[in-house]
Amino acid sequence: MAVAEGVRTDAVTRPEPRPRRRRGSVRGSRATPWLFLLVPLALLVLFTYVPVTSMFWYSVTEWDGLDPDKQFVGLANYVEIFTRPEYFRVFAVSLYYLVGAAVQLGLALLLATLLSFRTRFRNVFKGIIFFPYLINGVAIGLMFLYFFRPGGTLDGVLGVLGVDEPPQWLGNPSVVNVSLAATSVWRYMGLNFVLFLGAIASVPSEQYEAADIDGASSWQKFRYIVLPSIRRILGLSLLLAISGALSTFEMPYIMTGGANGSETFVIQTVDTAFRFARVGLASAMAVVLLVVVLLVALVQRRFFPDEEATTR
Repeated sequence: MAVAEGVRTDAVTRPEPRPRRRRGSVRGSRATPWLFLLVPLALLVLFTYVPVTSMFWYSVTEWDGLDPDKQFVGLANYVEIFTRPEYFRVFAVSLYYLVGAAVQLGLALLLATLLSFRTRFRNVFKGIIFFPYLINGVAIGLMFLYFFRPGGTLDGVLGVLGVDEPPQWLGNPSVVNVSLAATSVWRYMGLNFVLFLGAIASVPSEQYEAADIDGASSWQKFRYIVLPSIRRILGLSLLLAISGALSTFEMPYIMTGGANGSETFVIQTVDTAFRFARVGLASAMAVVLLVVVLLVALVQRRFFPDEEATTR
């Protein structure tokens, strides 16, 4: 077939125009994430922000928890808290748990650093260290209740070592808080251990290889490679440890019920609400504890800022 004159056969074909996206589809794509977040946000508001708002309202009322009528008293509950030193005297008990938290973080960091490298039976040791965190808190309290009881497991071991008159571990006010803090260290060290272990494992191996070439010691690797790499996880663990020390409740409540000088601020708050039927005052105490924890969080962010904030 002859080709017509003046007709170019090598002309480049034009691409077909893309179909325009409808406005409805754009709006639908923008609304899709909110549809997935709708149920979690509703649960968060229902079970977190609504109770906290109710707690603030209860804290300015005089209420026994049963009568539907609540008497508005303003800041009278807060004035009572700050004018009666016995409400803050129990915070001295938290010092034992703060010391225990420091020991707990130190041990967790040490063990995580050692087991991050090639060690025999390291997987077995990882399971042993993390296992206590998986046990129910009530079971741990009952287990250590028999461990510390007179003539119990600890006294039996000390008797073999020649200690004939051990102290009353849960009955002596000068020893009871040490025993309870040691129990908390044993229980929660596994959580911090796993957090540190994951953070250390995320450090690139090239950094250790470069340090070996430069002749760095193990301490120098830990100081200049490990610590800067786990700074954020360390700050988070420190915040959780301090918050947990200030709001300790489970172990002392199960093992001693707050007796023998082991009462914490949270146990005192629970007794005020349910034993003395002063829910309004107990709510004010809970608000005070919330403010203290938030202040601790602000201080933590001051010393352990986010990487994005430091790079600006």
